[in-house]
This record gives sequence, C-alpha cells and structure tokens, in this order.
Amino acid sequence: MSDDERGEEKELDLSSPEVVTKYKSAAEIVNKALQLVLSESKPNAKIVDICEKGDSYIREQTGNMYKNVKKKIERGVAFPTCLSVNNTVCHYSPLASDETVLKEGDILKIDMGCHIDGFIAVVGHTHALQEGPVTGRAADVIAAANTAAEVALRLVRPGKKNQDVTEAIQKVAAAYDCKIVEGVLSHQMKQFVIDGNKVVLSVSNPETRVDDAEFEENEVYSIDIVTSTGDGKPKLLDEKQTTIYKRAVDKNYHLKMKASRFIFSEISQKFPIMPFSARSLEEKRARLGLVECVNHELLQPYPVLHEKPGDFVAHIKFTVLLMPNGSDRITSHSLQELKPTKTIDDPEIKAWLALAVKTKKKGGGKKKKGKKGEKGEADEAVAMDETNGES
Repeated sequence: MSDDERGEEKELDLSSPEVVTKYKSAAEIVNKALQLVLSESKPNAKIVDICEKGDSYIREQTGNMYKNVKKKIERGVAFPTCLSVNNTVCHYSPLASDETVLKEGDILKIDMGCHIDGFIAVVGHTHALQEGPVTGRAADVIAAANTAAEVALRLVRPGKKNQDVTEAIQKVAAAYDCKIVEGVLSHQMKQFVIDGNKVVLSVSNPETRVDDAEFEENEVYSIDIVTSTGDGKPKLLDEKQTTIYKRAVDKNYHLKMKASRFIFSEISQKFPIMPFSARSLEEKRARLGLVECVNHELLQPYPVLHEKPGDFVAHIKFTVLLMPNGSDRITSHSLQELKPTKTIDDPEIKAWLALAVKTKKKGGGKKKKGKKGEKGEADEAVAMDETNGES
C-alpha cells in the first residue's frame, strides 16, 4: 500500500478543523431542531406529527449545506426524533397511523441526532408539560439526570477511565434517591459510527461487561444518561412499538419473503449506516418485511422500553468533543426551573461539579473569554446545586 493510500485511510478526527466545523454545524442544527420540537409539544398535539417535524427540520437544514461541492457529502438525520412520555424510557417514535397525543403534566424525553458527512451530533432533553417550576419527585429525577450529565462532562476527559464515569453517575442519582437506568450506553462516535467500541456503562453489573477504556484527546462521545424514580430495570412490553432500526452491516442472510427483500433493499439504499424510522418506509409492507430482517439479525432494533406506571423517568444526552483545550459540549438545552426535594451535600459530588470544563492554555497568557455556552455549563451545574440547597 502506498503512503498516499495509507493517508486516505487515516481516520478523520478533531485534529482536522474541517471535522470540528462539521460536528459543530450538525450540533447547531440538532439544537435548533430540539427547540422546534419543544415549541410544538403542547397538550393534544400528536406525537407522530412532532417527531416528523423534528426529522423534517434536520433534513431541510442539512440539505441546504454543502450543495455545491464536487464530491457528494452525505448529511441528514443521524437518529430519528423520539418523544417518550412519562414511564416510557426511550425510542418512542410512532408510525403515521398512531393517534397518541400529549397531555398536560406529561414528562417528555426528546432524543434526536443530526450528521454532516457522517460527523454526528446527538441530543436528549427532558421537559415537563406544565406552567411554573417542576416540583417533587419529577424535579428530583430531572435534577438527577442533569447533575449526572454535568459530572460526566467533567469526568469524560483524557486520562480518565470509563468506569470512573459509571461510578460517579450512579452516586449522583443515589443522592436524589433515584436510579440510573440499566442498559443505557454512552458511546464514542466516529465518522459514520454512532456506537463506537469505546463504551461507558450506565450501571455496572455482572451481566453487562464492557472493556476498560481510557478517554483520549480528539475523541468524540455521546453521553447518555437516563434516571428513574423506579427500579431502573426497564422492560420491553410490546415489540410492535419498535419502529427504529439500524442496518447491521456485518450480517448477511438470504431473505425468503418477497416483502422482506423489498424492504431490505429500500433500507440498504436509503439508510445504509444510520438508524432510521420505519415511518420512512411503506407502512404495510414494512410491518411484514421488518420481522424477518430482525429475526435474522440484518437489522438492530431500538426497542421501546418502559418503567412501571407512575415512575418518573428523565433523559439527558449530549455530544462532547475532547479538544486539546478541554471538553466542548456542543449539544444541550436549558432546563425548566426545578425545585427538587433533595439536596447535594456529598463533598465528592460537589468537588466533581467544581472541576473546570475547559483547561487554561499553557504559557500563562490571558485566559480567553469563554464562548457562549461554555460558561453556561459550569454555571448550570453550580446553579443546579444552589437550587437544591434552597429546597
């Protein structure tokens, strides 16, 4: 192999300014898409309509970028918009025929992703559909997810290990008398790879093991935190609710049914790499064909999981770039006012929250003013702590 070919095969990472720009452009779009979804989330609004608006916005905005370049640049939805309500934990993105609507007092978990040239920005946010501050156990569970996310942001840094983060977020959830939900994984992301090999477990237990890993400069992570007032062991209640799938590129099988072959061909053309919603396929045919594809592991399903009725569940997900000057959280949305019933008194958690997200530049020069958003993250962590202290 010549040096030129070897150079072409080199993995693109954050050492390339162009790559950083693409991540940040994807993040800007997904942050605005999240804002749009929140503005559309009103009592009596159909969940499927809101999900579709989120996806359409991402498709439109990414479609306007890199139009006039010689080499075609893939761009669009990296994870379909999901709107999971109350004790539904994740991945609820219903088909067009679904009539489910939002109700006053619902707790919504919004989850979505965007990519430009395979560089992915994902975001997850929790919002209570109500006027005024969120109180009681609903406030506890959202505060637990947010504070755990703030701690994770400070511990996902070069030199730290994945199990440091797993232990820390569990400690934060326990401080709010909540549980971190099992089975949720935070992944390293690379170009066209939403679920890389370096993984942070939400909960360490004997059944779920991942390789020990150390975070390194120029890596990108999707940090995914789900908290619950229940036991944190969600169940799959109905496989028919699953609508999000991802092509398993390493699997092959000769499908028997004509409907399956038709659907699989459509998926391979339209969604060869990124997760997609069955809503994008012809519904009747999709229902038939997807079953055989999943049974033979050609598709990886993202199941809709549930805690017990009455349990409160919160979700915060963000994308972080491990830059030479510190961690850059590129996706987020501010929370409603929370009045949790619990306070953070643990000195270790307070010490984590006090850690700087950005590192000072070497050389003793003047510290640059933080960009918009950077300062906010540290302040939000402190503000959350103060809010807790007042309750």
